[in-house]
Amino acid sequence: MGEMIDAAGRRLWVERRGQGPDVLLVSGLGDPAEVWRSQLDGLADRYRITAFDNRGVGRTPLPEGPLSVPGMADDAAALLRALDVPAAHVTGFSGGSFIAQEMALRHPGLVRSLVLMSTMARPDPYFRAVTRFWHWMAERAPGERAMLEAFYLWVYTPRAHADGMVDRLVEETLAFAHPQSVEAFQRQLAAFAGHDTLDRLGRIGVPTLVLSGEVDLVAPPRLGRVVADSIPGAAFEVLPGEAHQPFQEVPDVFNSRVDAFWRAVEAGGPGSG
Repeated sequence: MGEMIDAAGRRLWVERRGQGPDVLLVSGLGDPAEVWRSQLDGLADRYRITAFDNRGVGRTPLPEGPLSVPGMADDAAALLRALDVPAAHVTGFSGGSFIAQEMALRHPGLVRSLVLMSTMARPDPYFRAVTRFWHWMAERAPGERAMLEAFYLWVYTPRAHADGMVDRLVEETLAFAHPQSVEAFQRQLAAFAGHDTLDRLGRIGVPTLVLSGEVDLVAPPRLGRVVADSIPGAAFEVLPGEAHQPFQEVPDVFNSRVDAFWRAVEAGGPGSG
């Protein structure tokens, strides 16, 4: 069960599991804390896992005014401070990886290490075109089911569509009691489309692992490689055959890799596992 936390005046919904070194999981576009179910369940025997709803997602309210990635990074930092976490292994997925980058730049003392999944440093023209399409798709799709079915074409592998996983996720999302509004989706999307850390990533001084899915349409490996090359000492890996959201599609593979990375960091090694 989760709870609402007051983090420096921000109300954020938080899920926590386990005991051990602290891990903060930062979700991407439209994803509530529940998207990390396989990590909350699968890693809680070794780590204290914290996941939360970003602004305008799930149970966390949508504030007035534009959203920004730096603002959401400040939210995440305020949450760790409210939970009395001195520093955490911060793992961000997609738009959550943008937030994690900004968090490491703005609040370096709170970040023990970084895992950046399906990431980029600066949106390219293709990504910006995708976000423009998603913006109008959210308001013009004939229904929520049609919107999800179209959106998930960009996110999951053909394998996940063939084996029924996508159908199950569509039904779970439709049944979720706290759906994201179109306005919140569009405002969060606009914030992520404006992300740009390319010229600042060299300032990040914590062990970093960058993971890309081989067949990711949204954040292909070439963009992840730029992030890894820009962060001193960062490791870069491509997950063969995987798309944008492998932590859901192949959670055992993902969990094993991040566990090895975090263990190396805790042991004082190079942090690349």
